[in-house]
Order: sequence, then C-alpha cells, then structure tokens
Amino acid sequence: MARWCYRHRLVVLLLWVGALLGLGTAASTAGTDYANVFSLPDTDSKRAYDLMEKAFPDRAGDTDTVVWKVDAGTVRDQAVRSRIQPVLDRIGGMKGVGGVTSPYSGAQGAAQISEDGRIAYAQVTFAEQANAVPKELVQNVVDTAQGAERAGLRVALGGQAIQRVQEPPTGLAEMIGILAAAVVLFLAFGSLFAMLLPIGIAIFGVGTGLFSTQLISHVTDVPDLAPLLATLIGLGVGIDYALFIVTRHRRGILRGLDPEESAATALNTSGRAVLFAGGTVCIALAGMLVTNLRFLDGVVIGTSLTVVFSVVAAVTLLPALLGFLGPRVLSRRQRRKLAAEGGREPESASGPAARWSAGVQKRPRTIAVIAVAVMAVLALPVLSLRLGATDQGNDDASTTTRKAYDLLAEGFGPGFNGPLQVVSSGGDTDALVRGIRATDGVARVAALPPAGGVTVIQVVPTTSPQSEKTDQLIDALRDKAIPDSGVQAHVGGVTAISKDFSTVTGDRLPLFVATIIGLGFLLLMVAFRSLVVPLTAAVMNLIAAAASFGVLVAIFQWGWGLDLLGLGKQGPINAFLPVIMLSLLFGLSMDYQVFLVSRMHEEWVHTRDNARAVRVGLAETSRVINSAALIMVCVFLAFVLSGDSGAAMAGVGLAAAVALDAFILRTALVPAAMHLLGNSNWWLPAGLDKRLPHLAVEPAEEPEPVPVPAQGGATAVHGFVRDAAGEPLDGAVVTLLSKGGRQLDRVTSLADGSYIVSVPAPGTYLLAATAPSYTARAGHVLVGGEPLVHDVELTEDEVDAVN
Repeated sequence: MARWCYRHRLVVLLLWVGALLGLGTAASTAGTDYANVFSLPDTDSKRAYDLMEKAFPDRAGDTDTVVWKVDAGTVRDQAVRSRIQPVLDRIGGMKGVGGVTSPYSGAQGAAQISEDGRIAYAQVTFAEQANAVPKELVQNVVDTAQGAERAGLRVALGGQAIQRVQEPPTGLAEMIGILAAAVVLFLAFGSLFAMLLPIGIAIFGVGTGLFSTQLISHVTDVPDLAPLLATLIGLGVGIDYALFIVTRHRRGILRGLDPEESAATALNTSGRAVLFAGGTVCIALAGMLVTNLRFLDGVVIGTSLTVVFSVVAAVTLLPALLGFLGPRVLSRRQRRKLAAEGGREPESASGPAARWSAGVQKRPRTIAVIAVAVMAVLALPVLSLRLGATDQGNDDASTTTRKAYDLLAEGFGPGFNGPLQVVSSGGDTDALVRGIRATDGVARVAALPPAGGVTVIQVVPTTSPQSEKTDQLIDALRDKAIPDSGVQAHVGGVTAISKDFSTVTGDRLPLFVATIIGLGFLLLMVAFRSLVVPLTAAVMNLIAAAASFGVLVAIFQWGWGLDLLGLGKQGPINAFLPVIMLSLLFGLSMDYQVFLVSRMHEEWVHTRDNARAVRVGLAETSRVINSAALIMVCVFLAFVLSGDSGAAMAGVGLAAAVALDAFILRTALVPAAMHLLGNSNWWLPAGLDKRLPHLAVEPAEEPEPVPVPAQGGATAVHGFVRDAAGEPLDGAVVTLLSKGGRQLDRVTSLADGSYIVSVPAPGTYLLAATAPSYTARAGHVLVGGEPLVHDVELTEDEVDAVN
C-alpha cells in the first residue's frame, strides 16, 4: 500500500483534498446540531427535575440571573427602576423564556435586594435546561440586559445558559499549539519540509474528523464538548504518528536506501505500529461507554473518528507526500554529509540517547528507584482528590458571568450562586420548610406557590456551590431533614446534579479503569507474545494516572501556582475529567509503549538478547518519543489559553500525564525494569501461545532459505575483533544468527582477536559481537560461495542499531 501511495502520489493527494473540501462543504451547508443531552437516571436530582418538569413545564428549565449594582443611592430609586423593569419585561416576553422574577414585584421581590440596597437581581427561567437553550436566545437576553447599563449602574448576567455564550473565540489555543509543535519539529528535523509533514497530516486528520462529527451530529446526540476534545487528541496523535514514520523514513535514507524503498520500509515498520497504536487509542476511548453515561457516547464518536482519520492520513497521505519530497525530507546539512560519505551513514546510534541507554543498562536498579520515588511524590496529592464542579467564580474576570458571580456573592453571600431546589409531591410542606431552615448550613429558605400538587422550595446554602460543606448540606437534607418531616421530596438544582454526577462517576470509575486496563493488556499480549510486557505497561499506566492527578490536585484543588494560570480560586476537580482524561491518557501511554517495545521486540526477534534489545530499542526511540511528548505537551498546554477552566484543567492534566509518561516512565522506569526482568520479559506459556491469534506489529520475517551446502563445502565468515584504537580483543564472543534470530554458530576470539564462524549456505545473516566493558555490535553480512572477511570494531560509548 505504501508503494502504491508513493508512486500514485498525485492521485492520493487529490483524493484527500477532495475529501476534506467535500466534507467541509457538506458540514457548512448542514450546519451544527450538537445536543448536550445530559441525564443521570436513578438519582435524586433527576427525580426532582422530573417532578418540576411535570408540574411547571415552562419553569423546569435553567434559571439564570440578571444582577445590577448602583454606585450611589439604592436600586429602589425610580431612575434605576425605570431603566431595569422595561428590560425585564422584554426578556420575559421572549419565546423560550418561561418567566422573569423581578425584585420590584411586591413583598416576595423584596428578598431579591441586598441589605444595603445597592445590589439586586432578577431570575430568568428558560423553558429548557441550559444545554438545550438556543444560543441565539441567550445572546438576545444578554444584549437586552446589558443595554440598561449607564454611568453608575452596572449590569451582569450569570448562570449555566449565559456561560455558554461567554466562551472565548475558538481556534486561538489550536493555533498556538500548532505553532509550538512546528518549532519543536523544526528543531528535531532541521528541515522545513520535514517539519510541515506531521502538521499537514494532523490538519487533514483533524479537519476530516471534525467535519464528519459535525455531520453525524444530525443523526445522533453529540455534545459540543466533542469537537474540543477531538481537536485536542487529533492534533496530538496526528503529529505524533507522522513524526514516528518520518523519523524512520529519514533514518532509512541516511543508511543508503532509495527514498521509495525507505518509505515502504518505514510504513511497513513504524506504520504498522501507528495502526496498532491508533487502535489502542480508540479502544481506550470506547472504554467510556462502560460508564453508562450516555452523553459521553457522542464524545467517543467524535474523538474516535478523528483518531481513525489521523491514522489513515498517516499511512496513505504521508507516503504520497514523501514521494513529492524525495531526499528533501533531509536537511541540507544531512544531504551534504550523505553525499560526502558515499550515500550511506554508519549503522550506529550515538549521542545523548545512546549514552543514556547504556547508562540505564549499567545502573537499572538506581534509575528504577529514583523514577519510582519521583512518581510516588507527585502522586501523593491524589489521596485528597475531591470530584465536583467548578463554578463561575473560576471564569475569566472580564466575563459577565464572573462579574455576576462576584456581585451576588457580595450582596447575598457565596451560597447564593448555587441554590438548591427541594421538590415535594405532597405532605406537610410547612414542616419540611421548618426542618430545612433548622439544618446547619442553610442561609435562606423560600417555598414557591404549589402547582399540580408539587411544591418547589428554594434553599440557599451559606457556602459556595463548590464547597465541600455544600455537599454535606445536600446529604443532610436527603438523609435527615426530608425523612424527619415525613414528606416525599427530592433535592435538585445544578449543584445537586453536579454532586450526583460526581458520585456516579466515582462509583463507576473502577469498572472503567479495569476495562481499559484489561483491553490494553490483551492487545499487548497478542502483539508482543508476552505476559510481562503488558503487565508492565498496565502498572506504568496506573502510575502515570496517579501522578498526573496528583499534579491536578496540587494545582487546581490546593491552588499551588493557580494564579500563574489566571483561572481564579481553587476548587474540586471536575467530575467529568477522570473519565475523559484517563481514556486519553491510557490511549497515548499505550502509543509510547507500542513504539518503544515494538523496536525492542524487533531486536529481540533478531538476536534473542534481552539486554541488547532493550538498549537498542531505547537508544533508537527515546529521542523521537521525547520529541513527540514535547509536541503533545505544547498542544495540551495551549488549551490553558482557551479561557475555559474545564479545558484548562484537561490541558494541564494531560500535559503533565504525557510529560511524566514519556520523560520518566518510558525513558527510565520501563527500560530499567525490563533490564532487571531479563529474558522473562518475553515469556509466554506455550499453550497460550498456540491459542492466541497472531497480530504482527513488526513486518513478518522472510522465509529462511533451506540450507544448501556451498559448492566445495560450507563457507565461513572470519576476521578480527578490535577496539577503537585497533588493539585486538581477546575473549570477545562472536555469534552468527539467521535473519529470524536463530543461533547458527558461536565462537570466542583468540589472543590476536581473530575469529571464524561457519556458515551453512550463501545468504544474508546477522553477525553479533560483544566483549566485557564494550558495547555489543551487530550487523548484517552477505555471504557468497567463498569465505567472507569481516572485521568488527567494538567501542565503549556507542549503541549500535540494526535497520
């Protein structure tokens, strides 16, 4: 497939451009139909909402607030009232608004004016829940209310529906993330063309994925959270997948391969790993389905579609673009050096990656202990993790929702920003009101006129919606105040819904984690024919998750460094975040595990030498994994600039998770553990091996030729083993292996460094040499009908690599 795409590159490019433009045109014509259908069946807040919807069909929707404050005088002044009341009347007459409760409507309205008379509010009740209210209606309400402002009179609006129209312009975070990724890619490749390849693949993958998601929103419920997360994950994996393939392709050209042959080899090795890695990401995302939170179904569809398109672009469009570039995928300096060296670079990996790999092999216990200690310290804050919902006090200070939040807290107390709704369907309502008023943590209680046998009691807590004491108040109402009054009632409202969502999420989180861990374990076991490798990956994923949530708790719950992010005060971790973040984290972690271990497994298959396989795999992949992780971190951190606290929290959490996973776990702890485990890394019971299906992450080995004695008898490979100074090495072990990794002969060099191994038949073999205190060296040798002379040089500061 890679060869076909390379040779028919213009056709492939036109097909992709046509698909992107076609989907874009169709999506823009059809428009968006995102639906935030949020439901928590079998919860107390859902029963409260159902009762309200039945008795007050026009008032069961979201209740938002218009707040105004005067700098002088009081809000009761005729000049203020004459400007505000007509505005409230116009809002009340809008289609989709169930009603407006004004502070100027008699004795009941007087409670909506602060004690000092300088702040007042009106409640605007929509006919739908916040996520279902049309944005055009909300924007009309905002514009109408803010039109009443004048010197000395400030007007602000707050509430869930209002917040949806105060979101900052989209696209800024994505552009900054792409620019940061471009800088990292240019530093990694040193070539403008090579830098543009991964970004182009990501743009095609994300573009087609988002347009497809937009079209699918017309036939199923897709929340407007899906495009944000799809962009977040699509940019990351799209750039990363292309980066892995382009890196392998460039290495092939540097080692003398024709560009077409190099592209085919890159797609047949790294491309297979990309396919497998993309599958693991989709499976991790699909793990969200086991939570039975139906609003996440659309998130799974949108993000998975974007990942699939990114993978398809990486394995079809990328080889076509490589065909257009040819050798220009290398930097000018690399092309000049390649020409000077006769079109081939030595098959060795040196530099920091090689030295680090050798260092891990020499001191695996020390490195493992340090890595575990660092991750354990970072994970400690997770013990105080509290799920909940951030409120509008975390919005940017310039938004109208933040201004309204601060005004209400100033005039009526912090609990006013998250009132509870106790909904009763019969019984002694007065006894219930008395019981609620006597409960600790209640600031105000007001019963609304009943309708259809249903009474709604507004309860204002003394603490803010995200306070832990507010959660305790909800429990006290449900467990004591309501049962003691003998009334059938339920506690609802946005704050109660958030608490119930946190409880449901926490209860289902273990099943969700077990599902994605189990599926990942099975996939890696089938791919690498091992029990230890997938077990190691599962443990590492749990460590990465704990440490990343520890960072989140320290920043957003404890407030460490929160001022630097400009996101207001500390609070609980958003309840939806663990499910979404763990899905993305496990998918991305599995990506790095696949790319790292697939290279190790490839080397293990050839040499059956675990130490060499781990060393070479780490030396060849650590740099590209770290570059990929750095790109991911840039993309994720850019979402801090989105102005949305939820997106910022997800961005910081994912950036921390990817950084810790790549720079500590995959670069240090995983290879150290694999060195300590030795050959048991690749252990799989024979009976299980026979029953498991075969899924090749690496290309299949070519069938080995049946040994045919060379004319005149078996041939041989002989020569000398020397060090970098040319001195002979006595006692070096030289091994001849087949292309499939089967040992054919093994000898020890003599005092003068000479050796000779017998070869059963002409063909290509792998010759490996090693000596104490020296780095092993291996390379392919082509043996004809005559003995082959082949000298080997061993060094102390290089890690060799077999292409």
